[in-house]
Amino acid sequence: MTTVNISIARDFSPSPAGRYESDGPFPGSLFLEKILLPAVRANDKVEINMDGTDGYGSSFLEEAFGGLVRAGYSPKALHQKLKLISSRKSYEQRVWDYIDRAASV
Repeated sequence: MTTVNISIARDFSPSPAGRYESDGPFPGSLFLEKILLPAVRANDKVEINMDGTDGYGSSFLEEAFGGLVRAGYSPKALHQKLKLISSRKSYEQRVWDYIDRAASV
């Protein structure tokens, strides 16, 4: 079983923001395409450390994590594959909410 550890602050940006590249240099779409989707495709487990950033807007989180559902992953599969790590439990809950909501659209 392969596991990869991603730190959003270290591996992407300490200031993630926005949905699309037109919103700024570190949007959710870029995180999804360059880091998250390749990790999910290539590994059995993906641990994502959400600490160390300036915070997260809803557009970043929805695009990055809801985008996994739009890319073809079911919420059930993502609940098994992803492990979210954050000292702020509200971030984890928001990610799971966006994943579950993306499946109902």
